[in-house]
Amino acid sequence: MGAFLNPFKPGAGHMPPYLAGREDEKKEFARLLKQKTILENLVLTGLRGTGKTVLLETFKPMAQAERWLWVGTDLSESASLNEANIATRLLTDLSVVTSGVKFAESDVVEGIGFTKTVNKVSHTLNYATLVAIYENTPGLVADKIKNILEVVWGAIKDLGVSGIIFAYDEAQNLSDHAQKDQFPLSLLLDTFQSIQKKGIPFMLALTGLPTLFPKLVEARTYAERMFRVVFLDKLENHAVSDAINIPLKDCPIKLSHQSIAQITTLSGGYPYFVQFICREVYDVFIQKIDDGEKLSVPSEEILRKLDTDFFVGRWARATDRQRELLGVISELSNCDGEFSVQDVVVKAKEAADKPFSSSHVNQMLSSLTESGLIYKNRHGKYSFAVPLLGQFIKRQRIDGVNRAL
Repeated sequence: MGAFLNPFKPGAGHMPPYLAGREDEKKEFARLLKQKTILENLVLTGLRGTGKTVLLETFKPMAQAERWLWVGTDLSESASLNEANIATRLLTDLSVVTSGVKFAESDVVEGIGFTKTVNKVSHTLNYATLVAIYENTPGLVADKIKNILEVVWGAIKDLGVSGIIFAYDEAQNLSDHAQKDQFPLSLLLDTFQSIQKKGIPFMLALTGLPTLFPKLVEARTYAERMFRVVFLDKLENHAVSDAINIPLKDCPIKLSHQSIAQITTLSGGYPYFVQFICREVYDVFIQKIDDGEKLSVPSEEILRKLDTDFFVGRWARATDRQRELLGVISELSNCDGEFSVQDVVVKAKEAADKPFSSSHVNQMLSSLTESGLIYKNRHGKYSFAVPLLGQFIKRQRIDGVNRAL
């Protein structure tokens, strides 16, 4: 039984054996690829564990099939420190697809005396050439980048390409720094809006946590009209079943309807948790079959392993008082959806040892947002930034009570 390798892959950004339940999102991206003039860019957003990185990787061959060039990477916080860094990021990424594109010719004189010859030397748009053009362009950083993008399009527009997609993961790391007079996020938005207005088909595809789009709109209000926001949510039950059954099609292990229902409930329908739980279940089932035992999903043991591997590190970022507040939030009937400061204040009067004032809740939610446990949407409502965090907190509180007893 051990010859069939465990197909499930719960790593961050790892492509699952079968990508289930994202057909609508693929259709929406296919629609964006048909644009001749770029009126809408893409923001792909959702909680951690919803498969944003995986879906972005799935979009890449779709774009390439439509003759789009694809550049991009993860956006680190260092890329957003200043405008020069974001410019370097763009030049570096562009050079990957333009390094073989002929840009210009120059005369090179060789030989000495009466034997001199003049040879034509071709230059390509490699990184060194892009940097030289950038440095020789007068004006601000924005002027330099816009000129680079215009030069690149002039060089590739007759090569049969549809355009270039600039795909950046973890884009919530982008931010302006007014106190340092550095505005890399605004620079990126201004640059692409400008060149798109000139009819240059260069499209942004940004993925990130739900804090991403509000940051874009805060930087430039027109960003609300510049992007098509696709929010990745948990999978429907039938998609969870496909994500489980299809990878096991040729495997001697088959999961019962009851086991699939248990996994669906435990995972909440979130793709990362589906992969994590299925990997554990597969290994357990292989062992039980070899030992001649009855097959069953060890729910409690898997949840404890999930808590240790996924939640505990994030939970450790919170102070004791913040954990108390998070415990109050976990008792809300709508804790897995959206909640307001007032919801928390009212619930705290029932569930907390010490009440929380509105100003205190506001302050603590802001701190929890910075630590990545909470996020605030554009309508002033809050949500957990980590899926199923409320259930984890409840388990922690139960364990604490049991230890006290």
